[in-house]
Amino acid sequence: MAMFGKENPQRTEPRSASASVEAALSIISAGMRITGDIESSGVLKIDGEVNGSITGARQVLLGSGGTVRGNVAGGEVVIGGAVEGSIAATERLELQSTATVAGDIETRSIVVVEGARINGQVRMTAASVARTEP
Repeated sequence: MAMFGKENPQRTEPRSASASVEAALSIISAGMRITGDIESSGVLKIDGEVNGSITGARQVLLGSGGTVRGNVAGGEVVIGGAVEGSIAATERLELQSTATVAGDIETRSIVVVEGARINGQVRMTAASVARTEP
């Protein structure tokens, strides 16, 4: 059968590594503990515990049972749990009613739901913040 020997002219190239990294979703589930810094360009969902800083993530989602002991830097950051460290959100920060932040905040846009607690300074910037260091 000749059709098995022919090459497919409509063959598509595999997606580049950067496209798959951008779309990546990483989950740190409840009961899981990470010790060390995390660098990601995708979405990071945390329901467990991170003892280290988080940098570069497009989106950081910290669940109500999650804890981060370190700095958090990302594009969009949604906090439902506890953060002991500074937060730098280049686009938007949302603090849900169960959020507790013990550290400084720098962001372009912020939403604070009643019940959220902040113990630190809040700086609003007109341009995107790109600080990833403490």
